[in-house]
Amino acid sequence: MNFLACDLGGTKVLLGIYKKDIDDGSPSLILKKKYISSEWSSFDLILEDFLKNECKNVSHPFWACFALAGPISNNNAKIMNLSWNISGDLLKKKFNFKSCELVNDFAVQTYGIPHLKKSQYYTIQNGDGYEGINKDLHAIVGAGTGLGIARAVISGSKVKVLASEGGHVEYSPKSELEWELKNWIKSTLKVERISCERIVSGTGLSRIAEWRLNKPDAKNHPLRKYLKELQISDSLRKELPEKICNLSQQGDILMIQVERMWLDAYASLLGDVALQELCFGGLWISGGTAPKHFKNFKSDLFMKQFLDKGRLKDILKNIPLKVILDEEFGLFSAACRAKMLLQID
Repeated sequence: MNFLACDLGGTKVLLGIYKKDIDDGSPSLILKKKYISSEWSSFDLILEDFLKNECKNVSHPFWACFALAGPISNNNAKIMNLSWNISGDLLKKKFNFKSCELVNDFAVQTYGIPHLKKSQYYTIQNGDGYEGINKDLHAIVGAGTGLGIARAVISGSKVKVLASEGGHVEYSPKSELEWELKNWIKSTLKVERISCERIVSGTGLSRIAEWRLNKPDAKNHPLRKYLKELQISDSLRKELPEKICNLSQQGDILMIQVERMWLDAYASLLGDVALQELCFGGLWISGGTAPKHFKNFKSDLFMKQFLDKGRLKDILKNIPLKVILDEEFGLFSAACRAKMLLQID
């Protein structure tokens, strides 16, 4: 019996057909395809293309899980970074699924945690833990197009998801430079409030670079030519984070500063989440940026910012901190949930 998994983000849509692995019960991939979200007017058209044109030689999947970048209500979702409204019940009827569930794209990743193989993640900090603490609570944070946060109680293979929109909490500057950055973004975007997602995301990295490039000492920087074009081109803005990281790795001083500010804000946010959730089962760093910044996450500077919580530093030292290295972990996790739906039926 086959089942379908989908990871729908603000930039791309990943679809896969899976079957249950006989050896360990984990999902086994049969085929997959990536779609660029902006090239399609609706998700229904993407799914129709996938099932009709890509799945001709496999049996129809009757169980489906769709991981979506946005809040879910009554199996309905509005995709935050696209103008798509999606109904799980309508998809079930239209595509003849026996079961069809919509799950937040970060909440769904908690379903994949019990099935992770060692090759899919790296442990930055083991976390010794305290005697008698509950190690069932996990939290996952990930910066990609946006910023996702989710929590779950995991006991063996049983998962109780505790959804969150924590990525939209208020951004709190810790220095004069960060305060200047926040005010610049407020002025540029003409908004009264700046969320953490505005800073800790791929878009946030671009905003930090724009702010830094607007300073007088950056007038001759090679990326200055992009500033005017960025105001009218979303595609260029999506390309900018990769350019920033490449220049930083090549020793560009300004882009090193930009990346450092971004990483400091990320580490500080992770420390806040760890304190708020007391996730002694593990705090997982995921999202599209995780594999790209893997070396930075292991650095002493990053860990210093993560642990910089005053008298509560020792608590953070006891929380396991891990990085998801699998770039398609969202799709894998959706498949894990789809397999659960098959077993429930």
